[in-house]
Amino acid sequence: MTSSSSQHPQRAMILTGASRGIGHATVKRFSAAGWRVITCSRHAFPEECPWEAGPEDHIQVDLADPANTEEAIQEIKRRLDGSGLHALVNNAAISPKGKSGTRLSSIETGLSDWQWVFQVNFFAPIMLARGLIQELEQVKGSVVNVTSIAGARVHPFAGAAYATSKAALAALTREMASDFAPRGIRVNAIAPGEIDTSILSPGTEKIVAQIPMRRLGTPDEVAKTIYFLCTDQSSYVNGAEIAINGGQHV
Repeated sequence: MTSSSSQHPQRAMILTGASRGIGHATVKRFSAAGWRVITCSRHAFPEECPWEAGPEDHIQVDLADPANTEEAIQEIKRRLDGSGLHALVNNAAISPKGKSGTRLSSIETGLSDWQWVFQVNFFAPIMLARGLIQELEQVKGSVVNVTSIAGARVHPFAGAAYATSKAALAALTREMASDFAPRGIRVNAIAPGEIDTSILSPGTEKIVAQIPMRRLGTPDEVAKTIYFLCTDQSSYVNGAEIAINGGQHV
């Protein structure tokens, strides 16, 4: 260990929904910068993942289960072992589909699906942030909530429950920014548009034709913005929702 690293203890982040797409790129971005990344997802740690500390710093948790989420918070505290939490990135989200992968409208979405989506996409982020507020306050950490372009407009693929949960998460980001900032914790959101991941729906090419930049975003482009919001470069950014969509919303 060099003298500089001993003077600056390793920063730690928690990332939910780490196993693919934006989450995966975020792990790589923060790991490359020397952060300790504790990942949380429904799945066990995938063997093919590219960062070394993976299995030791992975927590398998079902964010749809409030009791299991509370257990995960206690496990995170145990792993941090008194050291602070520099970043919490609430990236995990679900968007149930109809038969043959069709979009579920507000009429078709059953009550149990509404509740399931909101538990993962909306309640879990505030449970985690509140549960880890002391660790965040200790080092003046940051929270980044991942919302969506679907939170502000009806989307051809994203279901009604997903879209409204993301709109609610955007509103929650404002409330959290107001409530957490006096404790030295900044809370912001990013709202990705069409990002080139494995969960893209058929027909995405029609949307790309309407994006001013005429292309999809990459997971790394999203990860870079998350990284910006978790570092001193964004030290006066609080309560913002940054659109990452190539101008699709204009």
